[in-house]
Amino acid sequence: MSAIDTERFRELLTEERGRVQTALDGLQHQYPRSLEEEGEESGSETHPGDMGTETFDRELDLTLEDNEHAVLERIDAALQRIEEGTYGVCRVCGKQIPPERLEAMPWVDLCIDDQRKLERG
Repeated sequence: MSAIDTERFRELLTEERGRVQTALDGLQHQYPRSLEEEGEESGSETHPGDMGTETFDRELDLTLEDNEHAVLERIDAALQRIEEGTYGVCRVCGKQIPPERLEAMPWVDLCIDDQRKLERG
């Protein structure tokens, strides 16, 4: 079993954290207010089709924002595991997670077998 270069993964995670945070900041800057607040403020009537498009776009961005928050939490947890010395170890079976898997998604905490079991239910 080879040792994992935790410093390299710490750098990868830190870079990814910055990218995710920048994306979140952009999404939050794009829509700082709710649709209702914007409608009330404009004082003009909006065509239902335009409102539907705006609502769809807003919901898509909120979904992206939720996903980015989830990735951010996983990145923070991975950085914590590096500090604790448990990074790269599957939280279910205790086996080392292959470096190739960590390269693809450095925040994972499950080996591929346990990830598949989890997804199957």
